[in-house]
Amino acid sequence: MNNSVDFQTDPSNYRHWRVDYNGAIANVYMDVDDNGGLFDGYDLKLNSYDLGVDIELADIVERMRFEHPQIKVVVLQSGKDRVFCAGANIRMLGGASHSHKVNFCKFTNETRNALESAEADSGQKYIAAIKGACAGGGYELALACNYIMLTDDRNTSVSLPEVPLLAVLPGTGGLTRLTDKRKVRRDLADVFCSTEEGVKGKRAEQWRLVDEVITNSRFDQAVLERAGEFAAASDKSDVSEGIVLTKLDRTFENDGNIRYSTVDVEVDRASRKATITIRGPDSTPTNIESFIDEGANTYLLRLARELDDAILHLRLNELELGLLIFKSQGDHEKLVAHENLLLQNADHWLVNEVLQLWKRVLKRIDITSRSMIATIEHGSCFSGILAEILFAVDRSYMMKDEFEDDDRRIAHISLTDANFGMFPMANGLSRLQTRFLGDQNFLQAATALKAERLEADDAEKLGLVTMALDELDWDDELRIFMEERASFSPDAMTAMEANLRFAGPETMETRIFGRLTAWQNWIFNRPNAVGHKGALQRYGSGMRGKFDMERV
Repeated sequence: MNNSVDFQTDPSNYRHWRVDYNGAIANVYMDVDDNGGLFDGYDLKLNSYDLGVDIELADIVERMRFEHPQIKVVVLQSGKDRVFCAGANIRMLGGASHSHKVNFCKFTNETRNALESAEADSGQKYIAAIKGACAGGGYELALACNYIMLTDDRNTSVSLPEVPLLAVLPGTGGLTRLTDKRKVRRDLADVFCSTEEGVKGKRAEQWRLVDEVITNSRFDQAVLERAGEFAAASDKSDVSEGIVLTKLDRTFENDGNIRYSTVDVEVDRASRKATITIRGPDSTPTNIESFIDEGANTYLLRLARELDDAILHLRLNELELGLLIFKSQGDHEKLVAHENLLLQNADHWLVNEVLQLWKRVLKRIDITSRSMIATIEHGSCFSGILAEILFAVDRSYMMKDEFEDDDRRIAHISLTDANFGMFPMANGLSRLQTRFLGDQNFLQAATALKAERLEADDAEKLGLVTMALDELDWDDELRIFMEERASFSPDAMTAMEANLRFAGPETMETRIFGRLTAWQNWIFNRPNAVGHKGALQRYGSGMRGKFDMERV
């Protein structure tokens, strides 16, 4: 595990960020340690960042919701003079493998989305307070905030110089947020994204690149005033204290398997697959007070955090495991009881945060570039929230009738309110709406059978599973599918799956994870960017990239 990236951290281990809490306002300072790179070979100068910096930011955003729910406004600013953030570290990108670059951009995008959604989901509004150069990924970080303030001086500008300088695209939603979120005119966006030096002062405000420009002498005071105004206007309920997100119960084994308190990951390198088994709860919750007292140990919060960590680990550290198989085992009634407690108390701040975390985890599964299936075996507990996994994966197989020497309860699934809009995908639709995009009859039939135990025949007729198989066919059908999948090109599989998973309307989020990711993936393979004479490799050498000028 020495070369693996660990996505778990905590404030005692931060090297690049610090946070000050003052009543309803938190000040988050980006103060990147030059020598704190995740790998050797580059220095993180000028508040540039790598994956390690972003892992800490993701932790801050998550802890802000759970550990500091009293916070209503977060001011994101630089801890260094004359620079806000120089963006992703170019030396890191130049030396990173293709897979690391793509996974880095994907995780960074997910972190930006979590920051951006904090106001709507958790009542925490983010302000970017920009003093000094704000370039590339630094401006994309600001774009993810709900409000951008810019000081008006000779040193401060915003820019997206990736195209002219590096022959790549802004990797974390910059182009899309300009047009879709900030409604920057397309021609002005074209000028902006083609200009190395960026835009300063009042022009940045006129072009809608920022929300407010303030003279340097008044800037710090204006940021304080604005944060106070936003906090006073917030309709977020006052919460006295949060819970502590304790360290995950996690063990890595020598064979690559991982054991959590609620999740097991079994690795089969020969077959290039990993099996993720979710274990149901051991007990039934009694009341909301006991749920609050358990804090981070409550079952559905613990499961969400552990499943999220497992997905991130497999994404970045197990690149040749091309197939993920989701299973579950447990008591259906106990699982439903845990979910019902949440749904009946959805207005409680902690319950809301657990549900919002599940929304983010399920979206993480949606956009994971692996083939994914679910096997609904006897004794499984795919109900409600966990049933969402069945509609996120590419195919699902369900055991039909009794199997010899298998005394587990007959496989069934059950739909709840959680499956009908509580956890929208990036396209703004529920997974069932996306599944039945062209046939409302199926969706209505599924809705009518909410809370029913649906065994294999009924689940297949309703279109809730791909295939129901009896004992005679179960092993052979799964073996044939897995062998076939393993024989296909991983590149073709990633492209096919990404195209099929997001039917329906296009949103800013689907454009970021679909269109942007596809183009960036392609560009990261092109010699104009990454070849030995490419712009990314020659950056800082004094020589410009040598381009093949043929349009493709």
